[in-house]
Amino acid sequence: MPSHDFSQVRLSTARLELRPMQMADTDALFAMCADAEFVRYWSEPAWQHTEQAERRILRDLDALPRGEYLNLSLVRKQDGVWLGNCCLFSFLWQCRRAEIGYGLARPYWGQGYMQEALRALLAYGFEHLQLHRVEADIDPANHASELSLKRLGFVQEGLLRERWIVDGQVSDSALFGLLQADWLALQTSAARHASV
Repeated sequence: MPSHDFSQVRLSTARLELRPMQMADTDALFAMCADAEFVRYWSEPAWQHTEQAERRILRDLDALPRGEYLNLSLVRKQDGVWLGNCCLFSFLWQCRRAEIGYGLARPYWGQGYMQEALRALLAYGFEHLQLHRVEADIDPANHASELSLKRLGFVQEGLLRERWIVDGQVSDSALFGLLQADWLALQTSAARHASV
């Protein structure tokens, strides 16, 4: 099983820096996760206390050097504003597989930030970590998330009925997958079109 230290991972896009969480992110992370509209399709209820954000960041920082999972903050380059986070987790190195997760604070929805971030994260996963497959599990009612995944090349592969119960609300799970070969083919096609 490969050993990874994710503590030094930094990714850059046109508008964003993706870097490990910092304690300075506490208030912004809490504000996002305490927003009822944000957690509507999440697997846990809205946060009630800033300590929840502190604990999450400490856990993330502790996991990085051991390569347990990689959770990165999305920080806007122009002004240093924290926008959200994206992560690779549930690594199964024998199968070169991981899951992807992401969250964007509501004021920044609909501006293409998450697509930008996920492209960078997937490139890191497929090209640097040599993952063979990345999976995503979303609420099928979350059409914005579904559209984001499909734009990245993910294919819906299944539906698990009534998989989650959060605050008494029952919801299904739509399962999506993206293979390294499909990702690389999409990148090659995009590069070819860009050069025409």
